[in-house]
Amino acid sequence: MGGDASRQRRRPRPGLMARWRQSADQHLTPTKRSLIVTWISFGVTWGSVRVITHGIRGGWLPWGNITAAGRHFHHYNFGIGTLAGIGLIAVRGDERAVGHPAVAAAYGSGTALIADEFALLLDLQDVYWTKQGRLSVDVSLGILSALGAYLTAVPFWHECARVTRRRLVSATKRDLAPGR
Repeated sequence: MGGDASRQRRRPRPGLMARWRQSADQHLTPTKRSLIVTWISFGVTWGSVRVITHGIRGGWLPWGNITAAGRHFHHYNFGIGTLAGIGLIAVRGDERAVGHPAVAAAYGSGTALIADEFALLLDLQDVYWTKQGRLSVDVSLGILSALGAYLTAVPFWHECARVTRRRLVSATKRDLAPGR
């Protein structure tokens, strides 16, 4: 009987996903949630595209490149289309649509598709598999690193900007002061 009573009093502990959700509700603003979804989407898309392109080139995937009228269709085109669609959603101004996680995910994915072929866009030559093509990887990771560092320490960067602005305004006032 004692065992039955203690079993009735015990509540099941929330699972890991429930705890993550609770933590997110407690600590993440809608903007931070969107940024996290964007970063995860960027990373997953970028990694997936790399695996797929290597699989196509290596012949271990059952499909090949996308072509239209005999011309190779690069994945940055999908990125541009995705960002154009996201832009339309943004300028429409519907708060619910703009703040939807799918918008953040699409933005991250579209950006990754473009960033992965940065070298091609820079030189307007298909250099994806050459040494120059490595620039795409480096730029993608550079973008990821720079934005990640910024987003991780936003208050620090804002404080740096505030101090710098104050210093510049002070120096400008001093230089423009009468009698100088």
